[in-house]
Amino acid sequence: MKYILVFLMMLGSPAFAVEPGEMLDDPVLEERARVLSKGLRCPVCRNENIDDSNAALAADMRVLLRERLTMGDTDEEVLQFFVSRYGEFILLKPTFSMTNLLLWLTGPLAILLGGGGALYYVRTRPKKEQDEELDPDEAEKLASLLQD
Repeated sequence: MKYILVFLMMLGSPAFAVEPGEMLDDPVLEERARVLSKGLRCPVCRNENIDDSNAALAADMRVLLRERLTMGDTDEEVLQFFVSRYGEFILLKPTFSMTNLLLWLTGPLAILLGGGGALYYVRTRPKKEQDEELDPDEAEKLASLLQD
C-alpha cells in the first residue's frame, strides 16, 4: 500500500509536466527549449517555471516556445517574444532596469522615511507641563494613603 501511495505521488510531480509529444526531435533544440522554459514563469502557478507546471497555459507556452525555436529564433528573440506578450513578470530572473531598481527600493525607503518621521515627531512634540504642587488637602490624603 505504501508503494502505491508513493507511486501516485510521483505521478503528480512536476517531473512529468513536459509531455513526450511536446519534445523536439533535435536534442540541441530540446536542450535550448528546456533551458529557456526553466526561466519563464507560469502565469497560472506564479512562482513555478513553465517546464515544471502542469497548467494548460504552461503547456501551450512550452509548445509555442518550441515552435519559435524551430522557426529559427534566437534565445533572446524567444524571450523578447514572451516579454512582449506577457510583460517582464514572465521572467523568473527579470532584467536590470531603473524601473525594477525603483520597485525594489521603494519598500525599504518607505520604512526608513516612516521611521524617520516617527522619530522626528517623538523628539519634537511639545513636552507636557508638570503639574503644580499639591495643595495641603491633597498632600494630607496622599500621606495617609502612603502610611497604610
